[in-house]
Amino acid sequence: MRIALAQVDSQHSDLDANARRAREAVADARAGGADLVVFPELQLSGYATQEEPDVARSANDAAGIAEDVDALIGFTERDGGQRYNSAVYVEAGTPLHVQRKIHLVDYPPWNEDSHFAAGESLQAFDTRHGRTAVVICNDAWQPLLPVLAVQGGAEVLLFPAASSTAMKDVDEYWGSLTRFYARMLQCYVVFVNRVGTEGDFTFWGGSHVVDPLGEVVAEAPRFEEALLLVDVDLERVAARRRELPLVAALRPELLRAELERLVART
Repeated sequence: MRIALAQVDSQHSDLDANARRAREAVADARAGGADLVVFPELQLSGYATQEEPDVARSANDAAGIAEDVDALIGFTERDGGQRYNSAVYVEAGTPLHVQRKIHLVDYPPWNEDSHFAAGESLQAFDTRHGRTAVVICNDAWQPLLPVLAVQGGAEVLLFPAASSTAMKDVDEYWGSLTRFYARMLQCYVVFVNRVGTEGDFTFWGGSHVVDPLGEVVAEAPRFEEALLLVDVDLERVAARRRELPLVAALRPELLRAELERLVART
């Protein structure tokens, strides 16, 4: 499978401009033989955490960006009276799976909880290329969620992000996280971060792919747009899990029991 990491900029609240940029990236990725294009967090709306026009859309609206290539598209989702920080996986022009960000950044300068409702679940899902899970930005900083995704059979973890320099040494943290998850959970990790400036935020890029041995196999530059094409061999996931069955050693029933105990204590 060839994955295109679309490290692009977004314009705050300019849905038309962001959709055009996404379609351009999809066309370039298709020309490069990509099977899947992964966009950053909230690509269609911009990092919409300030006062803004109505930028929320349905998953069907977002899915119109891609038709003949799979895509993961970050957008502000409207569902009933709620808005969510979401990403939709599009297959054959149709929404296959919508993931809502669970752990919103609820402290300054982000304050996402003032603008979005929190998602409630994370599930792995089947695509025509393999079993996948989507972990949106800050959710990757909650170690239990990638573990649950892999326990659900995920071979590839997609991490769309809008990570900015507002946090010191944030690129080092992300590098450590993605290598750890890929190596210990024996999967591919695809981290796609945005670039550009929006309000007080400067987004640093650095999108990359880590293989099941924890090695960075490709990385985009910092602070500039890029379309990074990376070939991923899911047989390497199966082979690594056979060689060192760390994932198989995890027992879902014990994990569920531990979760129930944690919930009971809190």
